[in-house]
Amino acid sequence: MKTKVFTDKAPAAIGPYNQAIVASGKFIYVSGQLPLSEGKLIGDEITAQTEQSLKNLGAILEAGGYTFADVVKTTVYLKNMDDFAGMNGVYAKFFDGTEFPARAAFQVGKLPMDAMVEIEAVAVKD
Repeated sequence: MKTKVFTDKAPAAIGPYNQAIVASGKFIYVSGQLPLSEGKLIGDEITAQTEQSLKNLGAILEAGGYTFADVVKTTVYLKNMDDFAGMNGVYAKFFDGTEFPARAAFQVGKLPMDAMVEIEAVAVKD
């Protein structure tokens, strides 16, 4: 069983996908979140863009009945790996420091709308 999740507190999908899917009533898979607000890219620094991406991700988690404490895995896509430290500093503030989720971070060739960062997540409820 799967259920789509939508909130108007985060950007709508810009393609043929959903903001998130809850699977088996237990897992939520949140699509990659860009640093968008009102359809526009926010900021031109990695810290501002990371914060907006995570705010969008948080709004979707909340719409599905989850929190950052439920996140078990994230993937961070960076336009430039030199931005890792700036992203990491903001990222840490959104998660409980004793139980960070598993994470992978990659530098990619290009992100939609020429963003500096995109973040996706998987969360689970017991």
